Amino acid sequence: MSQSYDNDNVFAKILRGEIPAIKLFEDDHTLAIMDIMPRGDGHCLIIPKAPSRNILDIDLEDLQHVVATVQRLGRAVVKAFEADGLTISQFSEPAGGQVIFHTHFHVLPRFEGVELKPHSGDMADQAVLQEQAVKIKAALGGA
Repeated sequence: MSQSYDNDNVFAKILRGEIPAIKLFEDDHTLAIMDIMPRGDGHCLIIPKAPSRNILDIDLEDLQHVVATVQRLGRAVVKAFEADGLTISQFSEPAGGQVIFHTHFHVLPRFEGVELKPHSGDMADQAVLQEQAVKIKAALGGA
């Protein structure tokens, strides 16, 4: 890996409050938000607050905090959407499918017989995302 961290990536801007996001959960080390181009209902993203490009350069302690939040959100989305399962994904570097170069994990509730939508680049209806966020936040209360 020869690339360095870009402080102007979209997640860095969200963390600085320069770009809005639908927040689901936040602690001292992580932020969970709705994915604005979801591949399914309840698709959310977990990002570390500390800068890192991806799993290849993230500090181990930061990664541990992120994974704890991934688990917390995973439990919440399964509960909120009565999902049959869960997909967790993390892409590193262009060859691995990474598009935004700030470490992030995708958390997607899954349902028997239902395929994920293809990544189209189309933004979801914000009202729908807000409704889904309310469900996830309610489930976090007992997650």
